[in-house]
Amino acid sequence: MVYCAKCGTKNEDDATFCKSCGASLTGSRTEHDRQRDQRCEDECAGGKGGRGWAMFWGVIIVLIGLVILFEVVIKDMAKQYEWLSWANTVQWNWIFAFVIAIFIIIFGLRVLSKR
Repeated sequence: MVYCAKCGTKNEDDATFCKSCGASLTGSRTEHDRQRDQRCEDECAGGKGGRGWAMFWGVIIVLIGLVILFEVVIKDMAKQYEWLSWANTVQWNWIFAFVIAIFIIIFGLRVLSKR
């Protein structure tokens, strides 16, 4: 597959113009670039331009941030404010560990199903 240098659209190997924007696909790309694109498409989750891994790590980072927020900040605030006393009764680390584990399993199955 050939990717358009202008818009990034995936085109057939023998295409001379981009099917999306009409830009020329010849003359500016080397065989090395084509091999790199093909290798990325074969090896990367989601292929070239795929946001699968970025989304995966983004969600993991958000969940870790929530763990820190609840385990450190909210529980510390519960010592000062009685209305937050409920925060000490919940085991937040187990809940977030479970959610992270489920998310990793689902993402792993998604990656495997693409192969």
